[in-house]
Amino acid sequence: MEPTGARPPGAAASALDAELRLSRGEFTLDVALEAAQGEILALLGPNGAGKSSVLRALAGLVPLTGGHIRVDGRDETTTPVERRPIGMVFQDYLLFEHMSALDNVAFGPRCQGMSRADARERAAGLLAHMGLSDHARTRPRSLSGGQAQRVALARALAVRPRLLLLDEPMAALDASTRIDVRARLRHLLEEFEGATVLVTHDPLDAMVLADRIAVVEGGRVVQQGAPAEVARRPRTPYVARLVGLNLFRGQAEGTTVLLDGPGGDDGAGVEVREPHSGRALVAFPPRAVALYPEHPHGSPRNVWRLTVDGIERFGDQVRVHLAGRLSLAADVSPAALAELGLERGDTVWAGVKAAEVECYPG
Repeated sequence: MEPTGARPPGAAASALDAELRLSRGEFTLDVALEAAQGEILALLGPNGAGKSSVLRALAGLVPLTGGHIRVDGRDETTTPVERRPIGMVFQDYLLFEHMSALDNVAFGPRCQGMSRADARERAAGLLAHMGLSDHARTRPRSLSGGQAQRVALARALAVRPRLLLLDEPMAALDASTRIDVRARLRHLLEEFEGATVLVTHDPLDAMVLADRIAVVEGGRVVQQGAPAEVARRPRTPYVARLVGLNLFRGQAEGTTVLLDGPGGDDGAGVEVREPHSGRALVAFPPRAVALYPEHPHGSPRNVWRLTVDGIERFGDQVRVHLAGRLSLAADVSPAALAELGLERGDTVWAGVKAAEVECYPG
């Protein structure tokens, strides 16, 4: 399957052009990526998909078995790690515990041959820009998670890279600080003139921080595009689960999509708004699924008799997992659940209006 959402003709010049191929044991990575100047590209995928391997390959920490890495048009495939125009922020930040924040940030420029005074001046400027002037003399153990993240980002930017790599930048933060730190990080990244590649497993981080998302599964890019497009039209069950959609694949004939797999064997299908032809994907949110104790009459055009496979409460909603001719999730209110009196193993009718179903080529 070809990844969708590739960069359109006439887009901004690529700061990153990479084809990454490597093998490690039974795992094989084969990923092509592009990112424009000033663009934030998020790599989203499950654990073990190869996201961190992509970052390590771009940084030169693991050798490629094939492909290339070009930054601003210059081939960096075999350039030593320390000479690549790349800055990296690791998941645990990896700040030098024996150094102050100022000296942590000045470390890179010093390694590039800058004088101690000039390196410290550059570091002080970056810390001031990030609102950390008061913590210049502070050592990492005394910094909060958000402060440590900004010091790590300043350290990466101090070498004036053309490509910035961020490995799970929000992972070390507690939930209470993630919202504020995420917003600040987005603002700081918007000011970076090079390309940024951000690895995350959190769809919210990807949706908020990124201009474009590439979904990696099994060492391959399976979907890419703008965050809203990926969320609206997922192409794999993993992406559908992340964005909270029911997703099915099948064969479109007019306004009916006959589903693949066990559901399709007994004629299960989904009615859609407009006619389509050929392979198709259909998606709809759990909130679009209405549950009925008996076969409904009226507006729902898609109706299936299914079995309750699980009930999960979250916030002010209840998610009901259903199985049978097809498996799907429905979100209902606690009051609706009580009225239906549903428990695991009960049967119920599920209905979805065709107008609520998104259908697109599969």
